[in-house]
Order: sequence, then structure tokens, then C-alpha cells
Amino acid sequence: MIIRLNSERGTSLIETAIATGILLVVMAGLLSMAALATTYTENHGHLEARTTEYAQDKMEQLLALAYSDEASDSVVFPAAISGGTGLKIGGGTLIAGAVNTAAPVTGYVDWLAQDGSLLGGGTTPPATWFYERVWQVTCAVAPCSDVSPVTGVKQITITSTVRSSVGHALIPKSTVTTLKASQF
Repeated sequence: MIIRLNSERGTSLIETAIATGILLVVMAGLLSMAALATTYTENHGHLEARTTEYAQDKMEQLLALAYSDEASDSVVFPAAISGGTGLKIGGGTLIAGAVNTAAPVTGYVDWLAQDGSLLGGGTTPPATWFYERVWQVTCAVAPCSDVSPVTGVKQITITSTVRSSVGHALIPKSTVTTLKASQF
């Protein structure tokens, strides 16, 4: 008997196995890219956008205060008319508060839950905090006087950050700065 060497029986199974192996190698490479893309999207697309949004919310609240306000409690929303620091610049340093999230200053920090609801202020974070906002008021154009005649320009800087990020990558943080003139 003569065996036919040019027979194509069984080659489709071998070709399929080789193609499946190549596909698995390519997919394994793409899977790591998908994980990286998901981490990046969550950290910079979602969490960083939230920190910016919450910093802007605090900025709007502080800008609604009068230039000479040194008593409103801006740690609560809406701001209470007394019991807080308002836009006070004190102690002859012409700086009040701090934008270092690792060392918050009482009266210039508040904490938010994961859904953005306000948890209160104080330098000790609540157990359920997810977002931290700290702010600082400085004298940008001296003299910054809160007594008549009211003069100067104050700079308000707010930094908002999250407790943790996906994959424990860089912690998303946003800083917003504006000026408030004595005429406003």
C-alpha cells in the first residue's frame, strides 16, 4: 500500500491548538494592561475628579463668606455664623490654617465620607472618613485688615485628598487656589 503523504487529515486540530496557544499568550499580555487601565481610570478618572470637586465645593463655601468674617464655622455646611475661624488670618504671621493634609489645623480641616457627606472637623479623623479637605488663608496683598477700613487681598488655598487609592498607587490629591479682594 502506498501512503498518501500529501493528506491533510488532522492538520486542522494542530493549527487550532497552535492558534489557541498564541491567543492565550497575547491575552495574558493584554490582561495586565487591562488591570493597569482599570487602576489608572479609578485613581485619576474617578478619585482625582472627586477630590477636585470637593475642593471646589469648599472654595465656593469660603468665597460666600464676607472678607472680614472671622467667626463663621465653615467646617459645617451651611456655615454657622459663629464658632469657627471664617477667613481669619491670625497671629501676625499673615497665614492661618495649612494645606498639609498630614498635619491639619483645627478650624481649617473637614472630613467627608466615601459618598461625600460631611463628617465634621477636627484634627482627629473620624473612623469612616474617605476624603480630607484642608485649607489655608494667607494675606496675598498687604495690608490685610479686617477692621474698618477693610483692605487687602486674601489668598485661599484648599487641598483635598483621599484615604486610599486602588492598587495603593499614588494617592490622588487636588489643590485649588483663589484670591478674595477686600471689596468682596
